[in-house]
Amino acid sequence: MADGFPAPTDSGLPRRSFAIIFGVSLATAMGNTGLISVLPAIGREIGIPDPMVAAIFSLSALLWAASSPAWARASDRYGRKPLMMVGLTGFLVSMLLCGVVVSAGLRHWATPMAIFVFFLLARALFGLFGAAANPATQAYVAERTPLTQRTQAMASLAGAFGLGTVIGPFLAPLFTKIPVLGLAGPLFTFALIALGMLAVVWRMLPETPVPEEARRPRRPVTGAKAGPRMWQDPRVTPFLIYGFIVATCQTAQAQTLGFLIIDKLGLSPIQAQFSISIAMMFGACAGLLAQWGIIRMFEMTPRQLLRWGVAVACLGNLLVAFATDYYLVVAGYAVASLGFGFARPGFTAGASIAVGIGEQARVAGAIAAVNGVNVVFAPLFVWLYQHFGPAPFILNSVLMGGAADLCLPQQRPAQRRSQAGDPRDGHHGDHREVGRGRDPVGAVHTARGSRAA
Repeated sequence: MADGFPAPTDSGLPRRSFAIIFGVSLATAMGNTGLISVLPAIGREIGIPDPMVAAIFSLSALLWAASSPAWARASDRYGRKPLMMVGLTGFLVSMLLCGVVVSAGLRHWATPMAIFVFFLLARALFGLFGAAANPATQAYVAERTPLTQRTQAMASLAGAFGLGTVIGPFLAPLFTKIPVLGLAGPLFTFALIALGMLAVVWRMLPETPVPEEARRPRRPVTGAKAGPRMWQDPRVTPFLIYGFIVATCQTAQAQTLGFLIIDKLGLSPIQAQFSISIAMMFGACAGLLAQWGIIRMFEMTPRQLLRWGVAVACLGNLLVAFATDYYLVVAGYAVASLGFGFARPGFTAGASIAVGIGEQARVAGAIAAVNGVNVVFAPLFVWLYQHFGPAPFILNSVLMGGAADLCLPQQRPAQRRSQAGDPRDGHHGDHREVGRGRDPVGAVHTARGSRAA
């Protein structure tokens, strides 16, 4: 895999270190998407109502969003590597407890409502402690990657999520065949994988010194005004709004897909598991095509990723909404995943480029919060699906159209001023000021930092 990573430079990130960081993101993505792929079958086998099955992620998502900024600050103080280990440990313990709870539910040792409550609490541990890894990994890469390589590095890191969504759903049905464990098998196995990754980080990842600027005190000097919170910072607010909408739509589609396929095929939850996994794998491969193929091939800029992301994802959701058979559902899901594969590295890289090197952990924490809190709305989309099947996917298309309308036009005035050399802007035609906060939405710059998007 290392051959596909950004090449190291004198100030860049070594490929071995990036491979380990990639593995941290891969392990959690693989476990989470594997759990999502088997969750509809688990819920229906135990007897938990569909919206409540989707709600299992809700408390975890709230805790993830609330704790991510604090974990980001902690990574500034204690280092990136220790926080990655905290995150992996939280994921490991959460998966183990979820496996125990699911095993109890499948054996009917408690009522479905009691199993739901315990499942909710076990999953919440991931939201509280697993959130530590995400801002630490993103900041680790951003601090050690030159600005000219930042977009491609973030796209490669986002590819860990895409690859995880291929491997997780592929392995999950195989792990359900483990004797005695059944549908709880994937949860125990993913916990074991996390344990292995934790050992790799502990033994092999160097905690190399970060630049002096990144280590400077974050508190303002006496008499100075404190800067705005990251979600109030005009440089990154458009990216956070856009990212929240995109992440909400992607999560809603992924959590609804299993129920749609079970109902479309008319099979039992366990019999439909293979078909669900195939659909999720096609979607994941499309996401990887975007992040590891098209983005690199055409050297796409953050602005281009933002535009194409919502456009393609809208088309895919409409295909799923009006699909007449399983194959059209798979095709629509793949097209939507291609769009999300553009959009996610677009707003992540754009937000990273828009701020200075010393603010990378803060912006990573804000992005992690956005990626977590959106899951709270998944039960609403499942409830809509129960009442009108196409509704969640039509709503996704409307929301992503709104994201493009609300967020992207705000980039144009800044782009025109920078191109014209507006003296108020401080650019004088130079497009390389992106890291200094001059352009409130740094997506108007290319990955090379030289030409307008």
